[in-house]
Amino acid sequence: MRSILPRPRPEHGLLFRIARRGAIGVIWFVLITVGWALLYRVVPAPITATMVMDPNGFTKDWTPISHIDRDMVDAVIAGEDARFCQHHGFDGDGIAFALRRDLSGHGGKLRGGSTISQQTAKNVFLWQGTGWTRYLRKGLETWFTLVIETVWPKRRIMEMYLNVAETGIGTYGVEAASQRYFGHSAAHLSSIEAGRIAAALPSPKKRAVIDPSGFTRRHGNAIARRTTVVRSGDLDGCVYP
Repeated sequence: MRSILPRPRPEHGLLFRIARRGAIGVIWFVLITVGWALLYRVVPAPITATMVMDPNGFTKDWTPISHIDRDMVDAVIAGEDARFCQHHGFDGDGIAFALRRDLSGHGGKLRGGSTISQQTAKNVFLWQGTGWTRYLRKGLETWFTLVIETVWPKRRIMEMYLNVAETGIGTYGVEAASQRYFGHSAAHLSSIEAGRIAAALPSPKKRAVIDPSGFTRRHGNAIARRTTVVRSGDLDGCVYP
């Protein structure tokens, strides 16, 4: 006689349970990080890990991009990421150039191919530093770059970058930098002033903005000259459509 009792459900194996928990973890990670980015699309980032860990404390002053001189936007495009409006977060040509320069051994200090989008992702959501954790950070940086390029317009990426980038010892954002170095708002930066702030960005603790000498002075002046090329070539068109 056939039993009418339900058969016991087979127990799932260990690998299945691990995979299921892993999938749930990935789903939560995606939901939290995308939600975080969506929040920052409309809300200023109040603080970052870099600011919290800065032994010098920090000064910042969130400023809408509409109150930042266009020369400052053009200066960081000229100095940091000339293809900002053309790429979708990652500049393949820039990465290839940086790799060739580094492998040639003639480029001095090793340089990366990070775009403004990548720097913004790192500055806003992650941490600085070296050691083994930088490999984890680079992986997360790639993810957050993809997220902000998807859910933020380019203008918002630029606005966030200009407000959280380290611009000096204990100084964050171009408004705080402009007030500290030049005594006036970032709304009234000259091309030379903007160029010098942009020239210091890769190494803000070491490069002087006021009375710079050597490479920083030459680089700042070159950036100031290139801001006209950025504007005339519509390289800032995604920020000022």
